[in-house]
Amino acid sequence: MSEAVKITIPAAVAAFIRPGTPLDVRLRGAEGQTGLSPREQVMLLFCLSKDTDPQVRERTSVSWQALDQTVVCEALDQGSFHPALLHDLALAHGSSPPVRERLLAFPELAHATRELLASETSAQEPGEEDETEDVPDQSLSGLPPDDEPAVADDEGEKPHLDEQEGEEYLSKYALAQTLGISEKIKMGLTGDKEWRKILIKDANKLVSSAVIKNPRITESEVLTIIKSGSPNDEVMRLICANKEWVKNYPIRKALIENPKTPLANALRYLGTMNEKDLAGYAKSRNVSSVIVTQAKRMLLNKKK
Repeated sequence: MSEAVKITIPAAVAAFIRPGTPLDVRLRGAEGQTGLSPREQVMLLFCLSKDTDPQVRERTSVSWQALDQTVVCEALDQGSFHPALLHDLALAHGSSPPVRERLLAFPELAHATRELLASETSAQEPGEEDETEDVPDQSLSGLPPDDEPAVADDEGEKPHLDEQEGEEYLSKYALAQTLGISEKIKMGLTGDKEWRKILIKDANKLVSSAVIKNPRITESEVLTIIKSGSPNDEVMRLICANKEWVKNYPIRKALIENPKTPLANALRYLGTMNEKDLAGYAKSRNVSSVIVTQAKRMLLNKKK
C-alpha cells in the first residue's frame, strides 16, 4: 500500500485544509473562490481532491477539470510540484500542447506520467475529446491529520520532495493507488501493457471495462484476462462482443471454460470446438453441466 502524499505548502493554502477546517471553507476552496495565485490554487485543489468528504472531492474534481489552460501554465511556470500532482495535471490537461510542454520539462516527472503524455500525443486526434464520465473518487480516505501537508515557513517556499517518495511514484502500481475513478478510466483507455495489467483488476467496472476498450490491448492479453477467472461480467460481455477476438480459437476455448461467460455465448463457441476438445468437455467437472450435456450430444451426432 502506498503512503499518503506529503508536500510542503504555503500558509494561504493550509488555511483551507488544516484539520478542523469548516466544511463551508473547504467547499469554497473546492469551487476556486479563494483569490490565490495560480500555483497556490492548483496545490489547494490537489489537496482537496484527497478530502475525507465526498462532496468536497466531487466539487474539487469539477474545478480541477475546468481549470483554465492559462492558469495551469502559469502555475507550472511558478515552481516545483510533487510527482503525484503533476500526474493529476497530466490526466486532466495533458492534451493541451502548452501544458504538456511545461509538464515534460519537470525533472521530477514520473516515468508513468511521461508515458501518459506520450500517449496523449499519439492517441488523440485534433479536435477529439475523451468521452469518459467524471465520477467522484470515493476510494481515497483523504489526508489523515498525521499526514496533513506541512505549512511552509515562507509562503513563497517551494514544496519539498522527499527522495523516497519521488521514487515511489515511479511505480505505476503505487501511482494507481492515488488516482480517482475518472483518472483510472483514462489510463485504462490509453495506458500501456503494465497499466492495463494493473487496472483490469480494479473493482470498479468502468475502470476494468476501459482496459478492454484500449485500442492497444492484444489478443494474448485478452486470453490471459479470460484465463485468470477474475474478470467481471461486463468485461466478459465486452470480450464476447468483439468479433475479431472470438475468431481466435484459444480465446473461444477459454471463454467456454470461464463460468462468467454468458451461457448462450459459451454454447455458441462450443459448436466450433474440435472433437478432442468436445470429448474433454463431455467429461469435465470444471464447466457448466449444460456445457457437459451439450458436448456429449455433439459427440453423438458426429458419430452418426
